[in-house]
Amino acid sequence: MEVINHIEVAVADVEASRRFYEAALAPLGLALVISVDAARTARGTARYGFGRDGYPSFWIHGEGGARLPIHMALTAANSRQVDGFHAAALAHGGADNGPPGIRERYHPRYYAAYVLDLDGNNIEAVSQS
Repeated sequence: MEVINHIEVAVADVEASRRFYEAALAPLGLALVISVDAARTARGTARYGFGRDGYPSFWIHGEGGARLPIHMALTAANSRQVDGFHAAALAHGGADNGPPGIRERYHPRYYAAYVLDLDGNNIEAVSQS
């Protein structure tokens, strides 16, 4: 069983972030699963849920004001998915925060890439196989 059921991240521009995450998460097999119209939310901003097999495990919503960046690591099945995530994220406005490669400081099979999303959050894709 997964330890985390879902996570939600506040973003400054929810539509731009939706496009960014649709592209960056596709190589990991994650897709937009659900869109919640702003009129149906307590925050008054659209919410988007991404996931696999129809279940939204990663959510974004718009929110103004100061906030601290987060670090989130997403599981990749293999190094090709990590590479695809990194390339897609950079092509859609993300910033490199660590290119794809082995991180031996964690262990000899820890293959990861890091990007900063449009709000400066550190998003990692990692394969440990």
